[in-house]
Amino acid sequence: MTEDQWGKLRQRLLKTVGQNNYTTWIEPLVFVGINDEVAVFHVPTNFTGNYVGQNFSDLILYEFKAAGLDVKRLLFKVAAKGTEPRASRKAEPVAAAEHAGKRVMRAQPARGDDAMADLYTAPLDPRFSFDTFVVGKPNELAHAAARRVSEGGPVTFNPLVLYGGVGLGKTHLMHAIAREMRERDPNANILYLSAEQFMYRFVQALREKKMLDFKQMFRSVDVLMVDDVQFIAGKDSTQEEFFHTFNALVDQHKQIIISADRAPGEIKDLEERVQSRLQCGLVVDLHPTDYELRLGILQSKVQQYRGTYPGLQIADGILEFLAARITTNVRVLEGALTRLFAFASLVGREIDMELTTDCLADVLRASERKVTVEEIQRKVSEYYTIRLSDMIGPKRLRSYARPRQVAMYLCKQLTSRSLPEIGRRFGGRDHTTVMHGVRRIEELRESDSQMAEDIENLRRQLDE
Repeated sequence: MTEDQWGKLRQRLLKTVGQNNYTTWIEPLVFVGINDEVAVFHVPTNFTGNYVGQNFSDLILYEFKAAGLDVKRLLFKVAAKGTEPRASRKAEPVAAAEHAGKRVMRAQPARGDDAMADLYTAPLDPRFSFDTFVVGKPNELAHAAARRVSEGGPVTFNPLVLYGGVGLGKTHLMHAIAREMRERDPNANILYLSAEQFMYRFVQALREKKMLDFKQMFRSVDVLMVDDVQFIAGKDSTQEEFFHTFNALVDQHKQIIISADRAPGEIKDLEERVQSRLQCGLVVDLHPTDYELRLGILQSKVQQYRGTYPGLQIADGILEFLAARITTNVRVLEGALTRLFAFASLVGREIDMELTTDCLADVLRASERKVTVEEIQRKVSEYYTIRLSDMIGPKRLRSYARPRQVAMYLCKQLTSRSLPEIGRRFGGRDHTTVMHGVRRIEELRESDSQMAEDIENLRRQLDE
């Protein structure tokens, strides 16, 4: 096989495995030759060879066969020092640093942009920075805490724990912190990985009897960032090692930043001592997004898309419609807008309501709230501590009328029921009565902070 043939084969692998996997695992492979139906490759480390052999060997063998070459096995050898430019162009490997698709940032003299390619660091999404993070009431505290930690220097809270549901901005903030820290101090040792990768490295170190290297690597960093820590719950040995690593870093006054999908005390099967350590710092909840925050995120994304789709028009009310209808999480919201812009540019049309509902029909269906009118009525009556029969009944006392209007408003916002249907569920009231109640609550939300808080609290309770 010629170098040109290997180059074409690598391009096919790129299309199959994706850019990240290709850059991390396929690109470092140096094809040496084929000997007795065995394809020989030079690799930078044994770990790389083992990982490629376990995860990509079948795919590579298939591509060899498709190219008409009789190869039945792959052999990976660590290249002798200085024999292969591509294998040796990196800085000397850091002991036990290799892991599944991530790299560890090591303290070395700064050498500009070239240094960044040499450092073992986690790949950071360029979209995730503080500049692109839209701040609203649900994430205000988390954003402020992340900003403070990213500035470096001594802080009064260690660790910083960010928790919340899917698509609320935890990963965005983690990437933003790492990026800001790196820009402020290029020589800092920053290790950013998922809890799953921590576990994988731990198991690998046990298997290869390299626990000393593992401990040395993790306990010599300046900043440890672990994403989705709930994944180590129930893994006793991993939790124990995480516990000791945590203590060692805190004793050295090194910063620890953790993310999870729940508060530490609510993570099932997470050891009590680990929960206690995580709770000794600042634990910040990223709340579900509210309407205003979702609208702000959409407006920010539209400004970013202006460069990619110049001249593309979007009708009034579209962003407000999406912010009201797609409430599951920010990823779904951003994905819907991306699809909408791409579709509109392909068909050469303005983004109006008709195009939006056609293009996003599946997303809008999936995002429809499953809450019922009865659930809303029950929850509102409990919230205002009144009897359900009084709220639905004919009484016009303010103590009953206002909760009734709140319930009507929520029914209009959170269900697909028409105004006449909602009116029938509230003691056979006319649809104009429902309309008046909805408008009244909309007005109060703007002028009365207590009403706005009541509505948001009820929304969260109904989302549970």
